[in-house]
Amino acid sequence: MSNRLFQGVIHQMKDAIDRTIGVVDETSVVIACSELGRIGEVNESITSDTLSATVPFVINGHTFKSFGSSTRSEYAVFVQGSDEIAQKYAQLLAVSLASIKQYYDEKYDRSNFIKNVILDNILPGDIYLKARELRFNSDVSRVVMLIKITSKTDVSAFDVVQNLFPDKTKDFVININETDIALVKEIKPGISTKDLEKLAGSIVDTLSTEFYTHCVVGMGTTVTGIKDLAHSFKEAQVALEVGKVFDTERTIVSYDNLGIARLVYQLPTTLCEMFLKEVFKRGSIESLDQETLFTIQKFFENNLNVSETSRKLFVHRNTLVYRLEKIKKLTGLDLREFEDAIVFKVALMVKKYLTSNPTKY
Repeated sequence: MSNRLFQGVIHQMKDAIDRTIGVVDETSVVIACSELGRIGEVNESITSDTLSATVPFVINGHTFKSFGSSTRSEYAVFVQGSDEIAQKYAQLLAVSLASIKQYYDEKYDRSNFIKNVILDNILPGDIYLKARELRFNSDVSRVVMLIKITSKTDVSAFDVVQNLFPDKTKDFVININETDIALVKEIKPGISTKDLEKLAGSIVDTLSTEFYTHCVVGMGTTVTGIKDLAHSFKEAQVALEVGKVFDTERTIVSYDNLGIARLVYQLPTTLCEMFLKEVFKRGSIESLDQETLFTIQKFFENNLNVSETSRKLFVHRNTLVYRLEKIKKLTGLDLREFEDAIVFKVALMVKKYLTSNPTKY
C-alpha cells in the first residue's frame, strides 16, 4: 500500500519540482518515481547501512534522504542533482512522506486494532498497551452497530458506509465478512437510544434508496472504554438474531429494546419444550388458525382492551368476545385476565423461538 501512497504524492509533486524525484525501499528497488519507466528499477548502491544515514547523501548524481518509522529508516527519497536545491527538495520530501506514512500506518493499525478488540482476538492485558501506543482515546463512549446486507448489488456497501462516516479518527467502519459490516461510533454525552436508532435508520435509507441495497442493523449498548467494545458487538449480533426470530419486519433492532424476547432467546430448548407442555393442553396451540392468532396479536397490541380491539379489527364486540372464549376453551387461558395473557404471550414467543431454531453466538 505504501507504494501507491508514495506514488500519489510523487505524481502531485512532479509539476512543482522540475526534476526527477522518487522513492527507493530497503531492498534497493525504486517503488515510486516521477518517471514511471523507472519504477521497479534496482539501485544496488542503496543498502540498509546506506539508509541509516541521518543526513542527505549523494549517489550517481542523485541526492537521497532517508525516512521511515521512529525506530529505523525503511525508505529514501531521491532528487535528481547534487546541488543545494536538490538537498532541500530531498529533505522537504522526506519530511512530507514520513508524515503521510505515519498517518496512514496509524489509521490502518487503529482499524485493525479495533477489529481485533470487537472480535475478541486480543488479550485484555494487551488492549490498553496497544491503545496507548496508537494514541487511542480510551475514555470516550462508543457503540457498535452491526450492518447485515440482505440483498446484494454491484455497489460496495462498505465504501458507502465509510463515506457516511468520514472522520476516521473517531468512527471505524470494519468489514467482518462479505455480508456483515461493523460500525464503531463515538458517542457524545446525552445521545439517547432513539437518536442512535435514527442514525441507523439513515444508514438503512441511504443504502436502500440510493444504492438499492437492503440491510438490517443490530445495535449494541453504549460502552465507555475499549475493552467493552467486544461486549457491545456481541449484543449487536444478538439483537440481529433475536430480531430475525421475533421482529421480522424491523430493519433496526436495538439490544436495549429487546425486552422479554432477549430472555426467551437465552432459554435452553429443553426448558422451552417443557414450558409449552405444562402451559397448554396437548396440541392446543397448534390448533389455533391464522385468523385467531391475528386476533390475539391485535388484542395484545391494544393492551387487552376488548372495545378498542374490536374497533381496530372492524368486528362487533360480541364477535371478539366469542373468539376469546373459543381460545379459552382450546388453551385453558383467558386472555382478558392479565396473568393468563402474560403466560400466553410468552408461550407464543417460546413457540416461535423453537420453530426458528436460530444461530447462537
